[in-house]
Amino acid sequence: MPFRFRAFRIHLTASLGALLLVLGVLDALWYRWPGWYLAGAAHLAAIVVAVDAALGPLLTLVIANPAKNRTELRRDIALIVAVQLVALGYGSATLWRGRPLYYAFSVNMLELVQASDLDPADVAAARRERLPLAPHWYSRPRWIWAPLPKDPVASAHIVQSAVSGGYDVTAMPTYFQPWDRGRQALAAQLKTVTALRFFSPAEIDRLKRRMRRAGLPVAQANALPLMGRGRPLLAVFDPKTLRLLALLRCT
Repeated sequence: MPFRFRAFRIHLTASLGALLLVLGVLDALWYRWPGWYLAGAAHLAAIVVAVDAALGPLLTLVIANPAKNRTELRRDIALIVAVQLVALGYGSATLWRGRPLYYAFSVNMLELVQASDLDPADVAAARRERLPLAPHWYSRPRWIWAPLPKDPVASAHIVQSAVSGGYDVTAMPTYFQPWDRGRQALAAQLKTVTALRFFSPAEIDRLKRRMRRAGLPVAQANALPLMGRGRPLLAVFDPKTLRLLALLRCT
């Protein structure tokens, strides 16, 4: 029995080390709040953790029979580790492709933009033009303004694309502008939490309670929804300085 638990402990320690390294880097550089929540990636991370930190070491505990031939034991553990590495590689690659790159204000809402959301042709154009907000592999999440172009033909084309399931302006880095340039447009779109139609009545009541607990004015036009893969967050701003004060969950 001590042999089994020693093998389990070694396998568990190694698995946790690999997981902490991979998920820790992703969390620190791209998925820090509200990244995990808005990207809906927590469930994928949980599956990776279950396979690599739970199932793998538990299988080692089961097969680590001290009476078993050592060559056979090494082969069995190698197969378990191979499955773990495949799961970790798949999960890491999926999280990498969906990493948050922008929190964009566009038209009348805020929106998470993930790497997988971007138009590859527009990304290539932004890189060729060396635009400061073009995404690169090392880019960290940035708050940006994504206005529709002033050209009515180009603007109508983008709107039609978005309506038909194609790329919206938030997927086109060539149109991205620094966050500060959109302050006036942002201020014009701020609403009271009760005026936002992105939340159900029950969610609005919950958000109002959370705003009061946080000392945030409920009757003030100071909020916008921040959209992602799941239910939106409520972004609360200081209407005068437009400083982000809070991101509140509606669930």
